[in-house]
Amino acid sequence: MPQKVVEAPYPLIDADPHAFRVIRYMRPSDYATWAAATAAFPSALYLWEMADPSKYKMRTSLRLGGFLGFVGGFLLAYQRSSVRFWGWSENKREEDMDLAELSQRAQQGKPLYGESPQPQWVQGTAFRNSAFSQLKFSAFPMFNLVNHSHHGTDPAKYSSGSSNTTENI
Repeated sequence: MPQKVVEAPYPLIDADPHAFRVIRYMRPSDYATWAAATAAFPSALYLWEMADPSKYKMRTSLRLGGFLGFVGGFLLAYQRSSVRFWGWSENKREEDMDLAELSQRAQQGKPLYGESPQPQWVQGTAFRNSAFSQLKFSAFPMFNLVNHSHHGTDPAKYSSGSSNTTENI
């Protein structure tokens, strides 16, 4: 099945980035979004309690709200970082970081996207399941935790003679 090609206003960096790359490439604005969401959830609960007081203590609710805000904020920051990998928003910083990181790996003779102990069919399945999964976080949070060679970009731009291809499974 051919990979879906999505037109984007900025260059595609990676169609299915590894979760650790997405986290490593987060900008300070992503961390600020994460922090704001973490604080907003318990703040909203507290304000709601002030508007309509109950006879119960808020300690457990605020802790749960803080945890849910933390998780929701992380998912939002992760999604914002992933959108830049796809070229859907401005990504010059990530493009430069990607070029430097993968060019260095190519010069060292390492595989561009890491090695994987899984068979090729498992890597293909992992790619098909996790591609654009960041758009479905509200239904089922899924992250790409498998190194594979299906990233939708040409490895030649890193001046690599590696065996990584953009072949679609």
